[in-house]
Amino acid sequence: MGNVVMINISPKWEATYPGAALGILSMRKARSVEKAPALDAKRVSLEEKIRDRYQSLDRQQILESTEMAAYATYYKRFKKTYHLLLQLESVAKKNKAIPQINPLVQAVFMAEMNSFLLTAGHDLNQVISPIKLEIADGSEIYTSMRGEKLICKSGDMAMTDSQGVICSIIRGQDQRTMITNNTENVFYVVYVPPGIPGEAVENHLTDLAENVKLISPQAQLDYQHIYVA
Repeated sequence: MGNVVMINISPKWEATYPGAALGILSMRKARSVEKAPALDAKRVSLEEKIRDRYQSLDRQQILESTEMAAYATYYKRFKKTYHLLLQLESVAKKNKAIPQINPLVQAVFMAEMNSFLLTAGHDLNQVISPIKLEIADGSEIYTSMRGEKLICKSGDMAMTDSQGVICSIIRGQDQRTMITNNTENVFYVVYVPPGIPGEAVENHLTDLAENVKLISPQAQLDYQHIYVA
């Protein structure tokens, strides 16, 4: 395993998306478990909060009242709709539950649904330095979590390690470094387009770390940092 703390930031990223940010959180001894009652209790509370706040709002009102507007702008340039907006509507308006999946992944999704900041979760042991945040040129190919071939969108933010792309905003995460039931150390990355205050990123990382602690109380903070373009 390489030292994932050292993230090389592409000057092209800073030039392409001034005001954007990248949040990093790595935690060790964060072992997955089959059941996490404390996390599940927080999930139920979060669902209630979402429905109370957003059930009566239409899509435009939701965008105007959340951090999602910045993501909507980013996704629009790739002719896509921000998927967390659709998931929020599913929970708020269709009374769907937040998926109960691998707790270390569910921790990410819950933090996302609380702040709407896009976050990827990786197995820290599978990420091999050097780690780079780059702007894709559209030629990068990697394997999705489902085993499908992905081709990066030109102009999209992409994270790579020595073996290739591990995530891009539009295409999603890779299979090689995905969190599994055997994961013990986690590496979370928050991709933040321009227009979102740094305090929101800090609060999101704190919430995510708290979620991990609810799963694995012995988990230890390894590294936390926010890069700003």
